[in-house]
Amino acid sequence: MMFKSLLSRLSDPAPAPLSAEEAELAIAVLLVRLARADDSYEASEKERIDRVLAARGNLGPWEAAQLRRQAEAIEREAPDTVRFTRTIKDRIPHDDRIGVIEALWDVALVDDARSAEEDALIRLAANLLGINDRESALARQRVEARRS
Repeated sequence: MMFKSLLSRLSDPAPAPLSAEEAELAIAVLLVRLARADDSYEASEKERIDRVLAARGNLGPWEAAQLRRQAEAIEREAPDTVRFTRTIKDRIPHDDRIGVIEALWDVALVDDARSAEEDALIRLAANLLGINDRESALARQRVEARRS
């Protein structure tokens, strides 16, 4: 039910606000879209998405994996990234949006390689979320520091 609700809200030119659960699902879809951006969606990226979702939503491993699987199904049929990020921007405060950018960097850097496609998607998402280049760079640095 949440699947159809989220898709219909994202397809609506003036979507109603999302519930907290729908907002987390939209973020999960954005993470999946990023992981698939370089045409290589690996197990390490899925595991990282699960960890990010678990930490964001205080979920157990099974619930996080289930949320990721829902996001994978939605991502295949979802509208463009612009609508996703607008929906997220309208639903969550600025500081939490910086957390979304950190989550995107966390997934992008899991394979220790930055692709042009992933960088472009993060730049687009940051811009649409109202996160400036400096804030995005600092988010990336925080993720890199945690990984080292």
